[in-house]
Amino acid sequence: MSDQTPREDGPTVPDLTDQDITGQFAAWLGIEFTEVTGDRVVATWEAQPKLHQPYGIVHGGVHCSVVETLASIGAAYWVGDRGQVVGVNNNTDFYRAVREGTLTSTATPLHRGRSQQVWLVETVSAEGKVVARGQVRLQNLYPDS
Repeated sequence: MSDQTPREDGPTVPDLTDQDITGQFAAWLGIEFTEVTGDRVVATWEAQPKLHQPYGIVHGGVHCSVVETLASIGAAYWVGDRGQVVGVNNNTDFYRAVREGTLTSTATPLHRGRSQQVWLVETVSAEGKVVARGQVRLQNLYPDS
């Protein structure tokens, strides 16, 4: 991971190698994080048969899961130790069927407010073609409120 340093303004989250933040499901999907900040999350993953639907292409639910995972991690990193985040809406569009190969997904925030965040996640093929694009709305939860 290229950026595991705490945010300069204080809050931190657990190291992303800790499955408390990434989860066993993300590990099962094969998501490899290459950049994680409160402003951007980038990860690669492989389209492979275990992720296929019956027609031999990556299942749409896998794309939704990758979108939700990256958005949640970016949002959690931004909130830091002030609270937690939970996804409340995931809208993912599928543009190109993929059977195999390396995919790169990038999450960036569209809105970060006191109570909610909205993150956009775009997945591209090794050839740079957009495969899927999703938007996740997350609720910020603060334990002291």
